[in-house]
Amino acid sequence: RRARQITPAPAIHPGEPSQRLLAALPFSLTGAQTRAVAEIRRDLASGEQMGRLLQGDVGSGKTAVAALALADAAASGFQAALMAPTEILARQHFQRLSPMLEAAGVPTVLLTGRDTPAERRPRLAALASGEAAVAIGTHALFQDAVRFDRLGLAVIDEQHRFGVNERQRLQAKGDPRTGGVHLLTMSATPIP
Repeated sequence: RRARQITPAPAIHPGEPSQRLLAALPFSLTGAQTRAVAEIRRDLASGEQMGRLLQGDVGSGKTAVAALALADAAASGFQAALMAPTEILARQHFQRLSPMLEAAGVPTVLLTGRDTPAERRPRLAALASGEAAVAIGTHALFQDAVRFDRLGLAVIDEQHRFGVNERQRLQAKGDPRTGGVHLLTMSATPIP
């Protein structure tokens, strides 16, 4: 915890893409979701590296909360990555989130281990150039070939399915000039 507190990280604030995404959600946020968003936003704006666990039952809206953090990163000129443990879950996140993120002005790409080289090339180029603000994918996100222009936030879904080294490899994709990468982990499994 102390290492995170002394590690500077980019200050991320909500903006127009976040407002558009919130308006595009097919439901209103609950009180608990609103509180979670406010706490995450406070951490992201602090200038200190965030390391936060978002825990809730399946269907409680963790992904909606995380999507607002992704949009906040884009609104502040940074990129964000959402890593899921399986290709099926990554594709589900992409199919649900990318239309809303794209409508909010947040270009999004999908990266999985099954992508063909022809599919991967333009996606990797979009991340490296900063054209894509959000990457949703699997373990493929922290592979050596993946380069981000300005990664500011990493979101890990089902965090218990990833090891510490895997989370650190994704965070290491950040630009050292802008500081550490904020980390938001999500889990429906109670963590002792």
